[in-house]
Amino acid sequence: MPAAKRVLLAGPAGAIEAVIERPAGAVRGLALVAHPHPLYGGTLDNKVVQTLAKSMLEFGYVAVRPNFRGVGASEGVHDEGIGEVDDLDRVVDAVRASEAVPADTPLVGAGFSFGSLVLSRLAKRRVFTRLVFVGTAVTRGRVEDVPADTVVIHGDRDDVVPLDLVLRWAEPQELPVTVIPGADHFFHRRLHIVKAILRAAWHADKGSDGSGTL
Repeated sequence: MPAAKRVLLAGPAGAIEAVIERPAGAVRGLALVAHPHPLYGGTLDNKVVQTLAKSMLEFGYVAVRPNFRGVGASEGVHDEGIGEVDDLDRVVDAVRASEAVPADTPLVGAGFSFGSLVLSRLAKRRVFTRLVFVGTAVTRGRVEDVPADTVVIHGDRDDVVPLDLVLRWAEPQELPVTVIPGADHFFHRRLHIVKAILRAAWHADKGSDGSGTL
């Protein structure tokens, strides 16, 4: 696997630190991976976030993991998921340009916890080919409605974001939620199951010849 590249990108509130990784083979598109709440230790190095990025690399996407405002070398201060939307929006354009990922190739968003909330808001202004939400942070603010093919994964032992609240958010959207038995909010010893769920979702979107838009 190619080495990860840590960069500083220009953002609305100053520099945005990000890690960019390219797949070993042909590039199918760009995957934006968003980390959990910055005021509770969330960073781009979170294990769930790294798992999501590795999955996206496996599927052929350039994976970018930015640090939110005030985390690591990212400048600015936490903005309750408002300014963070502007930051991620800027990251998409910057990485497409720097990594030569054409604008007409798929854009995928994968968010863990607070990252899913920010991505749900960004999806109101950008077109994503697919969204992946893990441990969706419905307790941290309004998580916007998402497309019907969004992959939503949650643990039945999540004591940070209770499963019943996620189901309540998903129900009016008729949105399926994949529940992992025994998984807590950080999916300790269950990350291999998260990867397997994503592989199944991507495989299902391919034709018999292995082709597909994702």
